[in-house]
Amino acid sequence: MRALFGNVAFRRLFAGRIITNAGDSLYYIAAMWLAYDLSGSAIYTGLAGFLTLVPQALQFLTGPFVDRWDLRRLLVATQVLQGVFVLIIPFAAWKGWLSVELVLIVMPVVAMLNQFVYPAQSAALPRIVDDEELVDANSAFSFAYQGVDTAFSSLGGILVALVGAVSLYLIDSVTFAVTALVFATTRIPAVEDSETEESTDQVASALSNYVGNLREGIEYTRGTIFVSMLVPPLVVNFAIGATMATLPAFASLRGGARTYGILLAAITAGLLLGALSASLLKRVSVQRLMAIGFLLSGITWLGAIYVQWLPATALLFCLAWTPIGATNVVFMSLIQTYVPEKLLGRVTSVIISGSAMAEPLGSLLGGVAGERVGSTAVIAVTGIGFLFVTLYWVIHPVLRHLPAIEKIEPTEYGLKRV
Repeated sequence: MRALFGNVAFRRLFAGRIITNAGDSLYYIAAMWLAYDLSGSAIYTGLAGFLTLVPQALQFLTGPFVDRWDLRRLLVATQVLQGVFVLIIPFAAWKGWLSVELVLIVMPVVAMLNQFVYPAQSAALPRIVDDEELVDANSAFSFAYQGVDTAFSSLGGILVALVGAVSLYLIDSVTFAVTALVFATTRIPAVEDSETEESTDQVASALSNYVGNLREGIEYTRGTIFVSMLVPPLVVNFAIGATMATLPAFASLRGGARTYGILLAAITAGLLLGALSASLLKRVSVQRLMAIGFLLSGITWLGAIYVQWLPATALLFCLAWTPIGATNVVFMSLIQTYVPEKLLGRVTSVIISGSAMAEPLGSLLGGVAGERVGSTAVIAVTGIGFLFVTLYWVIHPVLRHLPAIEKIEPTEYGLKRV
């Protein structure tokens, strides 16, 4: 790993990754709060979350373009364009033109531009590091993504309370400007001419390959235990979307932007604690871990809603999300352990894409429900969803017998080798 960071190109690409991740996290938090602050309606907050999250499901469409365009220019251009678009919000506020409709227009545009960044960075890695360093390079990038997102989601909530959401857009524009400069000074070798001139219909070919690869991943996943295990992530992601859509309204009832920042910090701290503790639980039965973990999440989540003292609410929020952070790691480890390496990327994308689609839907419907029945009721339903996951793991005829990861017999659960 030390030799890896001795590579100047990698070091700059890594620095750009950290800075742009920080900007993404700050932008999402600022946009969600501003949508609620301008409208006073959870419907708009839910719509804002939906518009920001949906482009993630379309990221595969950017791949063919990433393969065709110069990566350094693409990375610089995306940062510059995102910086320009986020500046529209503080400029509109200065001129007195700011509205929730403008926020909702800017959000998906910035989010869609961002979908080019991560595929471009992934495509750049093999060009700037040796083959034997790729695993370490991807590991470092993954750590940067998770760690920075956790830290700056918390910081974003606090900054909203201290300087306001509009000021956060100004800060965000600076992160995009700095990242553009970093990427501009990063040397990314071009691919060989023979590779770039393969076909005049490269986009259509790449999309066709994507569909074929996706079909192969679906065919493998079908009939495995992962199909049954997909139900809990769908429920949880839907609940997360609904929670994030109504959290600004819930926080406003408990003290406003300051409370919003504290609750976001508590949630992200819980996820991080859970992820860090997952390695201590690898010998525990997967069924027991999932059932007990989500039982604790449901109980502490519901308790947090009805406790009126903010420090206790924040502590219970943190405890509720700790099992979720741990079970996320265990679920991914199970996939990585038993899926053949040649299919791992495809199977992972099928499972993650399938479960991730529930989050924008949860955000949209959660916002509507929050406006009609109140944010507290919607967040309470999230706790009930966690309890449903516990019940699912207890009564499912196959999952209730699932042992620890290292004791699973692959053929019993459809995890065939290819």
